[in-house]
Amino acid sequence: MQNNTQQLNDTLISKSLAAADYVPTLDAMLARTLARIDLKKQQGLRTPDELWIVDHNDVYTLGQAGKEEHILQRTNTPIIKTDRGGQVTWHGHGQLVLYWLFDLNSLGWSVRNLVSHAEQAIEDVINDCLQNPSSSDPTTISAHARRDAPGVYLYADTSVADDNADADAPANSPSLDDKIMLGKMASLGFKIKHGFSYHGIAINLNCDLSAFNAINPCGYAGMQMLRLSDFVDMQKESEVHTTQPISDLLSYEVVTQKLIDNITKRHAGLIELRALASK
Repeated sequence: MQNNTQQLNDTLISKSLAAADYVPTLDAMLARTLARIDLKKQQGLRTPDELWIVDHNDVYTLGQAGKEEHILQRTNTPIIKTDRGGQVTWHGHGQLVLYWLFDLNSLGWSVRNLVSHAEQAIEDVINDCLQNPSSSDPTTISAHARRDAPGVYLYADTSVADDNADADAPANSPSLDDKIMLGKMASLGFKIKHGFSYHGIAINLNCDLSAFNAINPCGYAGMQMLRLSDFVDMQKESEVHTTQPISDLLSYEVVTQKLIDNITKRHAGLIELRALASK
């Protein structure tokens, strides 16, 4: 398991873990969180927050209140019970996982703030990618969070044929009444301990979605899981030659960096929360 550390700002560092098994990663994340809690309680020290960028080996994880009934089929992929919120989900290669080891009290964030920042960072990046020249449909598909179900979903706009539609309306308008949900692209589940968060978010970029067929994703029977590469042309690592300009290409690494940059700005207070979705 490779581990690369980078300083993002004075109070935030990132760690990148490749080919990471779930249990050792969870153990390390919990140990680091407990150590930070102890340093703050015993010495009043504020330690740098950490953003872990993880490429997991295949695993199903079942949240703290997770129900076994949402596992529809047993496969060779391990099933691990964990202490985050939420039901069952899958992690594996081609999916971007980011764990937020944040001191919420020092940031002045509530748990709701944390969830909203996570969802809106994903919205920002996915919508930016959907507007990329390599997008298959840059005008009618957009990413939105929901009030009634954590995560980020893709929606098709049913009003694009309306000549009276407001062309200047923001891409992240809180109203979803005129949109049709296509499915879910990103999931989230956090654990808060003494004001410190860990666990985080998972975004399907170019993974094999068939792994989700063995479960009710996040406890929702029939939930259609989506991946970004089905809506935007994403460069594969094996592709050396291309007819597209480099600036137009999206890749796993480019999307990852976009998300890190957005989260770093939010952590520094440079991006404020938007109004929450109406449903």
